[in-house]
Amino acid sequence: MVMTAPQPTTQRLPHSTPQISPQSVPQASQSEIGQLEPERDDAIAFEDVAVTYSTPGDDQRPVLSGIDLTIPRGQFIALVGRSGCGKTTLLNLVAGLVEPSEGAVTVLGQEPRAARRHLGFMLARDALMPWRDARRNVEYGLELRGIAKAERRAIADHWLEAVQLTHAQHLWPWQLSQGMRQRVALARTWALDPNVLLMDEPYASVDVNTRLALQTRFLDLWQSEEHRTVMFVTHDLSEAIALADRVVLLGGGRILDDVTVQIERPRDLGAINANPHYQQVYERLRGQLF
Repeated sequence: MVMTAPQPTTQRLPHSTPQISPQSVPQASQSEIGQLEPERDDAIAFEDVAVTYSTPGDDQRPVLSGIDLTIPRGQFIALVGRSGCGKTTLLNLVAGLVEPSEGAVTVLGQEPRAARRHLGFMLARDALMPWRDARRNVEYGLELRGIAKAERRAIADHWLEAVQLTHAQHLWPWQLSQGMRQRVALARTWALDPNVLLMDEPYASVDVNTRLALQTRFLDLWQSEEHRTVMFVTHDLSEAIALADRVVLLGGGRILDDVTVQIERPRDLGAINANPHYQQVYERLRGQLF
């Protein structure tokens, strides 16, 4: 089992991106979204967690075992590993979609189901509703929470501007490129003002150039609001190191390595692979991944 030590604080430097904050637009009150437990240092904690699935033949298939992992508030952590190693299962545990067979998971000091209203989950596919235009797709989660129409429209407009899609707010999903659709999905996720962002290969479906643009925009948004904790699943080791404060390597349902990425922010994603620390981390993890 791997028990993580306190992680060094990643330096956040001033950058040229305009400050983007949900405090600049109306937000739902705590009474509407549910109360958090008193703030603790850890946003997410896995304590000796195991997950086992039953097969049709009534055999037991272990997916995760002996997972001890703590994620401080505001940290960006990337999960990497081969297909089937348990990365998405960890996200599903945090979201309360899967129950641990052994051990315990806490999110913001609560059981995962109790913390759901403070989570945002972004998938590999955008999952936009074809009968709603871009703005109404962004509004959807707010609508489910009972936010008044004028307020949710103001929030949606704010986040569409943040992802540079104000001009496309009335377009239907079929009129948007895949990169634009992913930006709408990002705005929809951010509009809920989540404390924890769960992201399952959100840029896997786009080309290399679009991916770089989406990664850059996402980091600009995240770096302007340091309170959000991110769990980011990817098969791309380069993406994990470029984006995250910390990279956790999974294999065979266990944690194989846990590395802090000591590269200052903001980061130039187009040139980051020339950074000596990036290369050091890449070689360390690559040697265990392949």
